Amino acid sequence: MTDDELGTERDAGVAERVATDEPSLAVTLENRLMSHGIYVTTASWTGEADQPVDDGAGLNLKYEIVSNATTVTSDEVGAVVRSLLTISDEREWTPGRLEVTSLTTDGAIRGRWRVEREWFERLGTELSQVEFSRRVLTTIENNRRDRDS
Repeated sequence: MTDDELGTERDAGVAERVATDEPSLAVTLENRLMSHGIYVTTASWTGEADQPVDDGAGLNLKYEIVSNATTVTSDEVGAVVRSLLTISDEREWTPGRLEVTSLTTDGAIRGRWRVEREWFERLGTELSQVEFSRRVLTTIENNRRDRDS
């Protein structure tokens, strides 16, 4: 991609980094989450790209977690979001919508949660970290079948 195609030097810089030997965002995220007992099983971009070339690229993520908790916890959500935000700062990229499924090590769904693109974009300017966290945590949908049966 060139500056003429995208209209900005920043977009060309993102595309240039994607073309290098820099590990994919999914691999980088997986490596960072392992220390939290979180193991990425699937990471895919919304759309057809293998890597995000533009700000706002959405990400679908599935991970297994080593945990006694039967439902999604605020600790695991925080670990994923903090890791993604750190990587996005390093790569000068703004994440889009993040859709997440949390699995047990046996592959059973523990729950799902998400972060809207707009929340990432507004974080630190129009949206405080506390409000951002509150919004993310309210999206948690736990799979309660194990507890209810």
